[in-house]
Amino acid sequence: MKKPLDIDAYIASFPKDVQPQLEQMRATIKAVAPEATEVISYGMPAFKLAGGILVWFGAHTHHIGLYPRVSAIEAFKKELSAYKCSKGAIQFPLNEPLPIDLITGMVKFRVAENLQKVQDKKK
Repeated sequence: MKKPLDIDAYIASFPKDVQPQLEQMRATIKAVAPEATEVISYGMPAFKLAGGILVWFGAHTHHIGLYPRVSAIEAFKKELSAYKCSKGAIQFPLNEPLPIDLITGMVKFRVAENLQKVQDKKK
């Protein structure tokens, strides 16, 4: 797959049955962090806030991946126990609804982290 120019192009490159979940992931992140900027990073959709990436997401053969950094995965370890996770990634199966409340919580956590980093740098 060629590197997409933007998130719209990324989503459009996937089958029609996968696109709604990608759009839902995008909309969930935007709702939590409306001031975040959409970017393509490492060939995947990402949202940037306060000088740093909040989260990345992407579609794969059997899942939607969310990459919210290690800190968020550790903070939500208990809630994520039903999903396959690695150090920096969470796999949400394509044949199940996205856990919007969980995703919302992790994005809020990451927003707070990014904003705290900005505050710490000012000190």
